[in-house]
Amino acid sequence: MTRLSCFKSYDIRGRVNEDLTEQLARDLGEAVAQVMAAKTVVIGQDARADSPRFAAALAQGLNRAGVDVLDLGLCGTEEVYFGTDHYDAGAGIMVTASHNPIDYNGFKLVGRGATPLPDKTFRKIEAATATADFQKAARPGSLKQANCREAYVARVLSFVDPSDLDGFRVLANAGNGAAGPTFDAVVEGLSAAGAKLDIVHLHHTPNATFPNGIPNPLLPENQPVTANAVLQNKADAGLAWDGDFDRCFFFDEKGAFIPGEYIVGALADAVLARSPFESIVHDPRVLWNTQRIVAQAGGTAVASKTGHALIKAKMRETGAVYGGEMSAHHYFRDFMYCDSGMIPWVLLLARLAQTDQSLSALVADMRDLHPSSGEINFRVTDAKAATAEVERLFTSAETQIDRLDGLSLTNDSWRLNLRASNTEPLLRLNIETRQDGALLEDRVKAVTKCLEQFLADTA
Repeated sequence: MTRLSCFKSYDIRGRVNEDLTEQLARDLGEAVAQVMAAKTVVIGQDARADSPRFAAALAQGLNRAGVDVLDLGLCGTEEVYFGTDHYDAGAGIMVTASHNPIDYNGFKLVGRGATPLPDKTFRKIEAATATADFQKAARPGSLKQANCREAYVARVLSFVDPSDLDGFRVLANAGNGAAGPTFDAVVEGLSAAGAKLDIVHLHHTPNATFPNGIPNPLLPENQPVTANAVLQNKADAGLAWDGDFDRCFFFDEKGAFIPGEYIVGALADAVLARSPFESIVHDPRVLWNTQRIVAQAGGTAVASKTGHALIKAKMRETGAVYGGEMSAHHYFRDFMYCDSGMIPWVLLLARLAQTDQSLSALVADMRDLHPSSGEINFRVTDAKAATAEVERLFTSAETQIDRLDGLSLTNDSWRLNLRASNTEPLLRLNIETRQDGALLEDRVKAVTKCLEQFLADTA
């Protein structure tokens, strides 16, 4: 099979005019029609300069193959997920490069009901796109502008009692990506339902030039601008999103960035308060805090390999009400088992109101009970050898070894997960402890020293 460099593990992304062209977008549209036999496809686009022309070319290919296209225009990835289900379309395609550099773009694909595409189907689409051997349909498809945002907002608000969100001052940093208009629609929906929110906007208007940098709040160097704005505006919470807002990041009222593993715990708590005794799916990188919270709420914690398709599959298998990854992807059973960047902040603010806590207080116990290193990346020459050496040095008679996703070593007082990146020569390390920040620092130093002998020369 001819491989295309822009087809990755789950989605399509690459450099504009090199890996991605309008012709490839047209071919992709025809390939989706050929492989998936969809009669209707929902499409949407992020705020990048090239997204409109790629969306137009995609629609041309779909139409040429006889497929009717419902175009949502500028929106978030989750709105394409929602629209695909809402309109009972055979597929959904979002034109986005999310947090990638400005000269990148790409496509995210889902099937009917916003289900992830099986790898076999995804590879068939890749092969068909590469060969571009298509026949023009006897009847071309139609192209219609569609707007399901009102129904989407209603779904988001269904996760809370809107009256719980009354009185909060919120700093919202849309990063000049696609989040701004949709966030406004959610806030308007809350206001119509009686909630009185005081919103401070930062970098709110979509702007294809990204004058304040590509929105990726997970990078430490990008966090101070939101943190400082929270403090300057005396906000109760800060929110920030990536370009297609399928990830939402939180800052407490003190301007502190809240690591994703603690947000998973907080959202698990919020969801179980509404739906007790349900299952919660989490990734295996950092898990003690989540497992403790889920157990206290009477739920069942289920570990899954990292990755959106794997998390969603495990949720469907177990019927889990919520799934969370420390990378800030949060999935909800009542949102087609899909990830959302809007439902989390609505849920979390409602939980703050119910518990009468500040955001910093809500996560204080989590930080104290289970200190976490955060993800530390190592560019190595031999990932297998490096992993084997970590296992040799840090395994004792009492150590529990788990290989669900990379290598996990669990001891009484500390735990590590070491996993290789699927796309880069990187090892990703996470370490957590039980109420012992000094031990965390010691273990990070020790494992880092072990891995340093395998570091690649990046000069």
